[in-house]
Amino acid sequence: MGKTSDDTLHKQFRLRVKSNLEALVEVLQWFDRMTQSFVSEKCRWACKLALAEGFTNTVRYAHQDLPKTTPIDIEVYIFNNCLEIRIWDWGLPFDLHAKLEALRDSPNDPLEKESDRGLFFMQELTDDLQYIRASEKRNCLVMKKKF
Repeated sequence: MGKTSDDTLHKQFRLRVKSNLEALVEVLQWFDRMTQSFVSEKCRWACKLALAEGFTNTVRYAHQDLPKTTPIDIEVYIFNNCLEIRIWDWGLPFDLHAKLEALRDSPNDPLEKESDRGLFFMQELTDDLQYIRASEKRNCLVMKKKF
């Protein structure tokens, strides 16, 4: 089966930063510069919030026991009708879907728990959210947003 017009890749961008929350400003500024000509402000806002949550979770949880020099690779792909963000980490595997299911099944509002709020936001702000064990040592958070 051939490619549809929906999956034509137009642009891709990559950034590598250290595992440090202070790099978040650099990440968000980079994202704005790279995407502003291709994506609406509304879509960019949602993606920036999801990116900020994903990056923060990578630093705080996936890399919590790793040196601050551990790299985080961020990739942005712009297709005909969607934007895809990938955040690569070196942490332990994590079952994102099981955690999200537990949040949905919990009698408590997910917004009441600060530690889980970011996962809830990422799920609500994106059209597809996955966390994949890509190799023996790396994971990839994949967020897709249609526009």
